[in-house]
Amino acid sequence: MSASLSTMLKAPGAMVECDDDPEAVYEFLCSKGWSDGLPVIPPTPERVERMLSYCDRDFDKPVIKVPPRFGAATPIRVAANAVMAGCKPEYFPLVLLALEAMAEEQYNLYGTQATTHPCTPMLIFNGPIAKEVGLNSGQNVMGNYFRANAAIGRAIRLCLVNIGAAIPGTGDMATAGTPCKFTFCVAENEDASPWEPLHVELGHPKEATVCTVVAAEGPHNVNDHESITPEGILAMVAGTIPTTGSNNAYYEGQPVMAFGPEHAQTVASGVMTKKQVKQWLYDKATIPLSKWSQEGIERRFRRKLADQFANAPLDTPVHMWQKPDDLIIIVTGGAGKHSQWVPTFGNTRSATRALKRADGELVRSIDELKRG
Repeated sequence: MSASLSTMLKAPGAMVECDDDPEAVYEFLCSKGWSDGLPVIPPTPERVERMLSYCDRDFDKPVIKVPPRFGAATPIRVAANAVMAGCKPEYFPLVLLALEAMAEEQYNLYGTQATTHPCTPMLIFNGPIAKEVGLNSGQNVMGNYFRANAAIGRAIRLCLVNIGAAIPGTGDMATAGTPCKFTFCVAENEDASPWEPLHVELGHPKEATVCTVVAAEGPHNVNDHESITPEGILAMVAGTIPTTGSNNAYYEGQPVMAFGPEHAQTVASGVMTKKQVKQWLYDKATIPLSKWSQEGIERRFRRKLADQFANAPLDTPVHMWQKPDDLIIIVTGGAGKHSQWVPTFGNTRSATRALKRADGELVRSIDELKRG
């Protein structure tokens, strides 16, 4: 262990002692509120040092101040949470990358941490290093089993709790929450997509490794085994999306439409671009204003969106997001005629960061970040 890292780890308050029995560690961390309720890997100095072997940042310089406590997410603190979550050291740069993206003002991390809404960071990874570290983009992509997806997403959640104090009932005021608060991390299935991948659409080079974070609700399935035309698939999607309970109807949020590869191929078979799909769904996925409660109409539309709805008749269609291009489209998952609709908190925008070295150069292989 380097002398400087050893000094940091041995600083007053940096370490606590506990019986090394796994059950004792579990009980201790739960009693301190330092767990997500599941067992963790004890973040010993040796394990934290191994995690930091893929970090080229200053160990004690914050990547982000995490609200609501605005705790300093230094690499050394993030590494401890990544160890607890079960990350391999080579996952660590992607954990830091997601935190850097969440630091962007438009993401509204304070709001998404403290809201009563059931939202959580959805991490969408693109690029070669996502494949290199084993992030799943195929079958059961939003489910269990795959270590990289589970551990990277879980590490972010543990940082939000342990560094930011997003503790239920005090910092995190979610009324019911969502199972996605354990982990919500996917990679786009770029090889199976008929369109350009998300990060390229957003202006990044194809060889870049990129994380896009979205303050998302849990996904809702779109099942369509019958349609064989683009219009058929999109009609089913447009029928699934509209709901009066969605914040996206009256906030400038960016919901996600995660097409399964088979649905995406059918939609693209009509030579529809992503932009055309966004416009089609924007036009068709609507609800009449009359479907909201009278109070909702007055508060959410007549007042909040008065320029559009102050005198609008009750049969006026309400779009499920504010502008066509606000919709995020990705392709992810494996075989099967299913897609996923992912609404958001609403009062938030997605944020995207590319993986770069401390000197600003793109990272093209994870080993470029490995310390000698």
